[in-house]
Amino acid sequence: MTQRLALFDLDHTLLPIDTDRHWVDFLARNGWGGDPKVVQAKNHELMEKYTAGTLKIEESVEFMLSFLNLHTPYELARFHEQYMHEVVRPAMRDKAVALVAKHLEQGDLCCLVSATNEFVIAPVARAFGIPHVIGTVPEYKNGRYTGKVVGTPSYQNGKIVRVNEWLGSMGLTLEHFTESWFYSDSQNDIPLLEAVTHPVATNPVPPLRELANKKGWPVLDLFPLQ
Repeated sequence: MTQRLALFDLDHTLLPIDTDRHWVDFLARNGWGGDPKVVQAKNHELMEKYTAGTLKIEESVEFMLSFLNLHTPYELARFHEQYMHEVVRPAMRDKAVALVAKHLEQGDLCCLVSATNEFVIAPVARAFGIPHVIGTVPEYKNGRYTGKVVGTPSYQNGKIVRVNEWLGSMGLTLEHFTESWFYSDSQNDIPLLEAVTHPVATNPVPPLRELANKKGWPVLDLFPLQ
């Protein structure tokens, strides 16, 4: 078992976009997710709260997961393939791909850790070559997504809970690793950043950049944000 762990946030960290917001915008824009103006307005409201650190995850989860309940898994998979082609892959940047590849090539245990739901982010993780995924888990019953969440959403302290659960399923803890990294842009991820041996503020928002400078954490700017 590797002695090194590398954890990556996704939105505005490995990608210069927010995959959750762009996913529901994509659905609405194509007539698969309600009134585009209403969706965009709600998206904007949630993003403002997230940026300010005042977002209640229950509100975001309820809105984002409701779109999975509108269609069959077959339809959702088809939509997501188009979403990857039109939105995600054009947003992937060489520096971010190289960062992940460096950790993979060194044999580090790599995992994507995002508040975005796993239906949306699992194909994105595969595109980066990341073998493990932790995201908010959408409930799936009788061949359909219900629009509800299973377990703890991977947001703020919930990321530590979910990482510990994931490691525990392999008989591991964070303390098993001689070195551990977490790359994130957001002050919402401070709990997990403080839990690893190598926190890296990546394309950080101003509050996280300020904290990183105070604590002497490295700051990594992979790309300008969109």
